Amino acid sequence: SQAVHQAYQEYLKDQQAFFLYRGGASDLYVAVQEIRMPGIEWVVFSAIPRSYLLAPVMANLTWTILLVILGLILAMGLNIYVTRRLLRPMQTLLQVSSALSDGDLSQRVAILRNDEIGVISSSFNQVADKMQRLINSLEETVRDRTADLEASNSQLQLILDSTAEAIYGIDLEGNCTFCNRSSIELLGYRDAQDLLGKNMHQLLHHTTRDGKPFPLQDCKVYQAIQNGHGYAADDEVFWKADQSAFDVAYHAYPQIKNGNVVGGVITFMDITERREHEEKIRYLNEHDALTGLFNRRVLEHRLNEMDKPENWPLSVIFADINGLKLTNDIFGHAAGEELIQKSAQILAQSCREKDVVARIGGDEFVILLPSTSKANANKLLERIRDGFAGARVAAVKCSISLGVETKTDSDLSLEEILANAENEMYKDKTLNRQTVQQDAIDTIVETLHGRSKREGDHSRSVSELCARLGRALRLNEPQIKTLERAGYLHDIGKIAFDDKAVTGERLDEDEMEAMQQHAIVGYRILNLFDETLDLSEYVYSHHERWDGKGYPRGLKGEQIPLLSRIVAIAETYDRVLHRGDLPLEQRREQALGVIRNAAGTQFDPNIAAEFLTMMAEG
Repeated sequence: SQAVHQAYQEYLKDQQAFFLYRGGASDLYVAVQEIRMPGIEWVVFSAIPRSYLLAPVMANLTWTILLVILGLILAMGLNIYVTRRLLRPMQTLLQVSSALSDGDLSQRVAILRNDEIGVISSSFNQVADKMQRLINSLEETVRDRTADLEASNSQLQLILDSTAEAIYGIDLEGNCTFCNRSSIELLGYRDAQDLLGKNMHQLLHHTTRDGKPFPLQDCKVYQAIQNGHGYAADDEVFWKADQSAFDVAYHAYPQIKNGNVVGGVITFMDITERREHEEKIRYLNEHDALTGLFNRRVLEHRLNEMDKPENWPLSVIFADINGLKLTNDIFGHAAGEELIQKSAQILAQSCREKDVVARIGGDEFVILLPSTSKANANKLLERIRDGFAGARVAAVKCSISLGVETKTDSDLSLEEILANAENEMYKDKTLNRQTVQQDAIDTIVETLHGRSKREGDHSRSVSELCARLGRALRLNEPQIKTLERAGYLHDIGKIAFDDKAVTGERLDEDEMEAMQQHAIVGYRILNLFDETLDLSEYVYSHHERWDGKGYPRGLKGEQIPLLSRIVAIAETYDRVLHRGDLPLEQRREQALGVIRNAAGTQFDPNIAAEFLTMMAEG
């Protein structure tokens, strides 16, 4: 056929002994065998149609495939059955086991059979139940212990926070592990988070008081951890959050656990006030509290130190303030203290740095002048007097009495030097007593009249009127002189009152009542001086009334000293005369009318009549 012919052509071309010829619908299996023998050269060409050769096979193949498919289906069904019966419970067991290992104790294995798998599952569930109970019990125990621990920690923190002393803890690296409220507030931080985990040496103990770095190895807190012993210090400083330092006293204790140091606990407090108090006590132990000068104890110590040949000549000045009693009595102790302070300032400013100035009593001072001759010491006396010359306190002119002695060899003892200097001071005070007293009176009057020109004019007018009236009453000349002086000083007590009392301003009821004390103050002032002692009683009584309704003692009639009765009329007349804005003549008549109307009640009627006659005669 054509297919065989074409297969043969393909053989001739490829020379393949066996091949499949694909001819579309006529596929052929071809086998070629060449036979070569003597005299014979044959080519045996065999071609069998493919469809003929495979027809039986194909018929059997269909059934084979069907059987295979059926077998696979049966195998799959068996597999499913086995999986459900055997493997799935195992898989469930594994899943539950995995859940338990992950901490989920709520999972359990479902028991679907009573064979070995069922027994294993039941045992597994029992183990899980027991674990659940144990864990629940453990969790409850842990919760209870945690609650107890939190309560204990709360109580401990409450105790720590209630403690006035500041407390903090550190680990081996020096980092803060806890702190109480006092430490946070004392160091100036907002809360514990500002301290926890921070290196406390670097935070608050890094620098000394004078600004130098504080080496860690010198820190007693560090030493407590390193050596396992407690340490204390009260001469160092801690630094606050604002980088200000404060004096601190602290104790550092190692924290030991199982025989090993695991950290430390530090308690501390701010001792700035205590240190200041100690410094103040130390200062007051050596200095006079009022003046800041050395006290007697230091003076005696320095005097013994200076009593050596290398300090000779050693001069000693003894000084005593004049007028302190006057100042205290009239202007009060505040003014007296100011006078002492002013005097101490002048003495200190007049001396050299190496000199020792000490206050040894209320108004007494001693100055030690090493390597100072008596001539140079006397120059210092003049310098001190010059310093006092222009000084005033209240209305008191500052002055001081001075005495000096000089030691040039060992012949004089320290006691003799001091005694001689004190004696010289008393000589100076005695010689200048009258001058000092007169200066004091003049200063008071000058101050009073300087505050009010009206008061000065009033004093002079009253003094003149008193002298005229004394002559009109035919008093002797010493009485007239005394009366004239009493009239001039009758209001000297007003020096103790404010300007309102001397400027003529209207006073309220309380101020008027206080003002009535000026006669008493004047009496006290004049009693302090020999020159004015004779005037004190007259000034004291010049506001008494003839009818006994005056002040300060309510004397009546001739109980009132004569000169006081005269001063009262002169004082009232001048005061009314210079009151108001009426013409002088009208004011004069008004003033005379007051004297006339008050005769026999406020004033001695006889003296009042003589005064009116005197004024009428001009």
